Amino acid sequence: MESLEELLVRAERSHGHMCAGQVLGVRMAMLGCRRIGIDDPRGADLKKLLVFVEIDRCAADAVNTVTGCRLGKRTLKFYDYGKLAATFLNTATKQAVRVLVLDSSREAADCTFPEIENKYQRQLQAYKVLPDDSLFKVERVSVELPEEDRPGRPVARIRCEECGEGVNDRREVIKDGRALCRACAGQPYYKRLP
Repeated sequence: MESLEELLVRAERSHGHMCAGQVLGVRMAMLGCRRIGIDDPRGADLKKLLVFVEIDRCAADAVNTVTGCRLGKRTLKFYDYGKLAATFLNTATKQAVRVLVLDSSREAADCTFPEIENKYQRQLQAYKVLPDDSLFKVERVSVELPEEDRPGRPVARIRCEECGEGVNDRREVIKDGRALCRACAGQPYYKRLP
């Protein structure tokens, strides 16, 4: 795996700016990969790695940069829990760890560089040097990965019986005996306009 410095340069280039979330995301991904035996996430180990991110903020882009996992390749999964956390799964060994950024990391940053007045700059610098156990909680976990969530071609496709739109990978909802997309089943994230 590349060094922290090299990965931070790539993360900044990919994300568009450097911030504390980028540093945490890079370090989170490095730690998660190490803990499950992934040494070359963007190369030889790429097909063995799946990552589940729990937030749609800067750190998620950094995790993507380090691991090479992508939504379009179905190797990056997003669960909107609003937590600065990610789970790393080695599909070959079934080993998985969940890495969570500790809330206390902000206080640790304050203690590490109290002379830096701007809290964002203080965090940016501290997150580069603080030890992993000051920044992260790591726990071994188990991840059940259904066939329809694995990378590769869709395993199933139906047409919604209401709107006629296609639905892949068993994401339909059976309601009153009809196979519906989530929107037609009453779970839309959007509202159709006349």
